[in-house]
Amino acid sequence: MTDNPVTITSVTSQYATQVAQDLELNAKEQERIGAELSALQAQLGVLQDDQSVLHSIQKMLGSRPASAPSTPEPSASLPQQASSKNTTTRRAPSKTAAKAPSAKKTTAQAKTQGAELKSATASAQPTLIALIRTHLDQQKEPRSAAEVTSALAEAHPQRKIKSTVVRTTLENLVAKSQAQRSKQGASVLYTSVAVQAAPQKAPATALPRTEQASNKREKAGAVRS
Repeated sequence: MTDNPVTITSVTSQYATQVAQDLELNAKEQERIGAELSALQAQLGVLQDDQSVLHSIQKMLGSRPASAPSTPEPSASLPQQASSKNTTTRRAPSKTAAKAPSAKKTTAQAKTQGAELKSATASAQPTLIALIRTHLDQQKEPRSAAEVTSALAEAHPQRKIKSTVVRTTLENLVAKSQAQRSKQGASVLYTSVAVQAAPQKAPATALPRTEQASNKREKAGAVRS
């Protein structure tokens, strides 16, 4: 017996539908991972810039000459007294040798303090994802990637904020269900999930005329009494 053609067609259609769904899920997963990778690359770029600044500070601190006091050697200035004052000649190098390490120690401490201060300043800055999420939470209307980039660049002029990185981060937030994407014509707009979930205030209902008239009478009676 041969299989029913209707049954074969139905099974083929089910497989085709399943494959199409799997392809769609695969494409969305690739898009999400790509967005996360772009965001991580942007963060890596910021860290590399900070590293270059730290190296520059380290070189500047290392190029300063050590302020060690110079002590004249008795043997060079007074050759005739070197034989009569052996004790002074032996003690002078020991003082110079004792002061030199202290100057080096001070320079090393200055380098360490400068690096710690720069590291603390860099770590105190919020990430780009946090800045974008906070900006969207403060907006009542959807914003485009260009508008978000312009606002953040104006609020944080010391940071190098690029529109491509902002758009990638926004797509990453959409993939994580932390933002919503909508279209108005050719523009793509983004809205915070918190703003969408905020309850709308219901307008105050007007009292009926009969109830308003009754309230006015009660107030008038209270004033007369």
